[in-house]
Amino acid sequence: MEQRQKTNLKTLWELFVIFFKAGTFTFAGGLAMLPVIERDIVEKNKLMPREEFLEYATLSQTLPGVIAVNCAAFVGRRAAGTKGMLAASFGATVSAFVLMVLATVLLGLIPREGPLYGAFEGIRAASSALILAAAFSLGRHNIKNLFSVALMLAAFFVTLLTDVSVPLVVLGGAAIGVVYARLAAAKKKKGGKGDVS
Repeated sequence: MEQRQKTNLKTLWELFVIFFKAGTFTFAGGLAMLPVIERDIVEKNKLMPREEFLEYATLSQTLPGVIAVNCAAFVGRRAAGTKGMLAASFGATVSAFVLMVLATVLLGLIPREGPLYGAFEGIRAASSALILAAAFSLGRHNIKNLFSVALMLAAFFVTLLTDVSVPLVVLGGAAIGVVYARLAAAKKKKGGKGDVS
């Protein structure tokens, strides 16, 4: 019993530290955090398989809300129940909250040129690489057939070339996915009936 409690506390602490680290040192939002979180969750601490983590990461960006908090809630809940969800979510948000308060207070003091400004430019460039890495990772996991490729390209070009809002693109993708799944199920059912007769 005591060993189990120690394991539980260890897991809770690991979840807090993983998401605290990602929330503190990853710039440019939740998508940029995903490669950092994935490495710690899957490879270093072995809290869940990679496929499962990618499922949660996909859900995290699909559902409304902050990607980092959504991911923390899913991963934390899977790894250590409700306490894990709370520990991971707190880790993901506490440093961002403190840093945003400081940034808001000190915004007027940040110079628009010089070494500090250069540092922020470097951070933005490195963060873009993390976002791109996350996009490739999630793409490899989610895009597995011709339908997925076609829908991805359609959504990309609609977002790039029109003023259609992103939520509408996501909802449109969901609607097309429902229709596709129903047509595939009907085709399979019809093919199955043909085999029986």
